[in-house]
Amino acid sequence: MLDIQFIIENKEIVKKSIKDRNMKDVDLDNLEMLYKKRLELIKNIDEINRQRKIAANDRNAEEGRRLKEESSTKEDELTKTNQELTALLSVIPNITSPDMPIGKDESENKILKKVGEIKNFSFTPKPNWELGEDLDIIDSQRAAKVTGSRFSYIKGDLAKVQFAILQFVLEKVTDPSFISEIIDKNNLKIKKTPFIPIIPPIMIKPEALNAMGRLDPKEDKFFLQADSLYLVGSCEHSIGSMYMGESIKEENLPIRYVGYSTALRREAGSYGKDTRGMLRQHQFDKAEFEVFSTPETSREEHELLVALQEYLVSSLDLPYQLVANCTGDTALPNYSQKDIEIYMPGQKAYKETHSADYMTGYQARRMNTKVIREDGKKEILHTNDATAFAMGRILISIMENNQNEDGTIDVPIVLQKYCGIEKIKKTI
Repeated sequence: MLDIQFIIENKEIVKKSIKDRNMKDVDLDNLEMLYKKRLELIKNIDEINRQRKIAANDRNAEEGRRLKEESSTKEDELTKTNQELTALLSVIPNITSPDMPIGKDESENKILKKVGEIKNFSFTPKPNWELGEDLDIIDSQRAAKVTGSRFSYIKGDLAKVQFAILQFVLEKVTDPSFISEIIDKNNLKIKKTPFIPIIPPIMIKPEALNAMGRLDPKEDKFFLQADSLYLVGSCEHSIGSMYMGESIKEENLPIRYVGYSTALRREAGSYGKDTRGMLRQHQFDKAEFEVFSTPETSREEHELLVALQEYLVSSLDLPYQLVANCTGDTALPNYSQKDIEIYMPGQKAYKETHSADYMTGYQARRMNTKVIREDGKKEILHTNDATAFAMGRILISIMENNQNEDGTIDVPIVLQKYCGIEKIKKTI
């Protein structure tokens, strides 16, 4: 969440952010009133407690009881005020970066650049669902029989390629020399700390997901009623919340993680959209970056993540465009967001495959995660997250761009050493 003092002192900036995101207006005047009421109640309680000590020293039992009752009443009022204040603060979005395009939805995102050539096929390229069925490497029909729609079995050579992609990512981003090279190439003035591999839980408490600012929309998430746990829609949810209530020494920042887990989404708002193939599934595997850093370096950490994404996609020789998300196509915690969209010839369109989210201190303040400065002072740190690869989406990008007329699919050269095959062929 935003710092309440910042909100009070910058009401117009906050109001503009809310308006630009096409969100319901928030009563900022009521927020300020509750904040002042809270300060006054704390002052009153402190004074009552001072008087109680005097009454105790004077052995004035009657006055002590009266003050105790008054203190209890004020404490209850303070609890209620804090709850109302927190509820208001939790729906106020992060402010948006000055360079974020203003727009109502993804149609008004800004294309920053296009990279790579769109391949000219001597035949009509097929969409991924046809390729998957022809080669028997994706089986959605049997998955529907066993589990339901928007699930798939990934089989044979395609499964090998998925594990190859993961090995490729891990080999690169855990290598200090590679990270150093990317940082130098992009003229970044940040530490050359490699990424730490992590396999996080795929279940998360509601309060942790809410602290991340990712609880809403609830209808898009799977909830285990009996256990009061959500299934994560992306592994940064359980990585980003792991330091809730903790403070990290400045000398230990940045902390850079590359996580891998299954992700689950109900896709409640996408009825009738991308129903065929693996672009929009209820279950998919994902490699994700999460970074904890000082406020001074967080913008360059965001730039590092985007540079890594571009390197990884370019290494697979896939044509893509880098997009700056507009105000109407970014989540509550995001100060800035960039997406990568890869061209899918079977669908004749660019499709979003990667996101890079820069949250400043918005998430960390909700989680009470701080940096301990060298002088001992504590302040809110900053967070970033970004997609390394959403496996289903990158697999179908490879399938559609690397398909051959004979029905086989070329495996990107950089992946061949990890999976031991040059072409994806029929399983049986």
